[in-house]
Amino acid sequence: MSISKKVTVPKLKKMKERGEKIVMVTAYDYPSAIIADRAGVDIILVGDSVGVVELGYENTIPVTIDDVIHHAKAVVRGAKRPLIVGDMPFGTYLNPEQAVFNACRIIKESGVDTVKLEGGREVAHIVKAIVRAGIPVLGHIGLTPQRATMLGGYKVQGVDAESAMDIIEDAKSLEEAGAYGVVLEFTAAEVAKVITEELKIPTIGIGSGPYCDGQVLVLHDLVGMTFGIEPHFAKRYAEVAQVMLNAIKQFANEVRDGKFPEEKHTIHMKYDEYKKLTSKFE
Repeated sequence: MSISKKVTVPKLKKMKERGEKIVMVTAYDYPSAIIADRAGVDIILVGDSVGVVELGYENTIPVTIDDVIHHAKAVVRGAKRPLIVGDMPFGTYLNPEQAVFNACRIIKESGVDTVKLEGGREVAHIVKAIVRAGIPVLGHIGLTPQRATMLGGYKVQGVDAESAMDIIEDAKSLEEAGAYGVVLEFTAAEVAKVITEELKIPTIGIGSGPYCDGQVLVLHDLVGMTFGIEPHFAKRYAEVAQVMLNAIKQFANEVRDGKFPEEKHTIHMKYDEYKKLTSKFE
């Protein structure tokens, strides 16, 4: 598959039809967006997870729509090929009118391609209203962090037949409402498999097993920049925080020892100009 052309919503559907796996990561700033783009990811999510991994909140609840727009602008400036998704924070889609207004804000002010919101059947009418307004919507079911308290905390979803059917019905309702895809978070793999087989739209898994049409991880989790509790389903592919720590320690030591800056890092005046300057102090 070529990784040069802009990823679009129709392209994602074709990838599912062809059995091509979809790669999605989060990003919240310009340099991370450039790196993710160069790596060839298909989707970048400017998630409300920015509140936890970038802003230091305990959860995603305090994140505002202005936070998302601010970070999404930087991502849009950095990434050109991936489809870019802006998250709709908690409390920004309580009714169809508010949801359409806020979705339009995110699209117009940040330049992202689509929006994402959490919930199943209870938000299907919201999804339908946003789609009717001309904005593509990515759904998010299973473990929904904005509703984690109601779900009994951050625990796997769909482990029994009854709750599994609820999640399956949620997925179908989002597809019927016009969502172009669904994120399945921390859901039993067997449930994710059924949903992926039943839906015509792509499923993107996070902690939901190998059967989804694609996978997403929070960038900070996969590169080793997470501080505090890490989800057990995240895989670290690097230890960037340790590399940064070592570099900053070395810089600090060289400054204190007088080893930095070296001559190659120093700019001098021309000798005659320096003489003119010093003559004024003789």
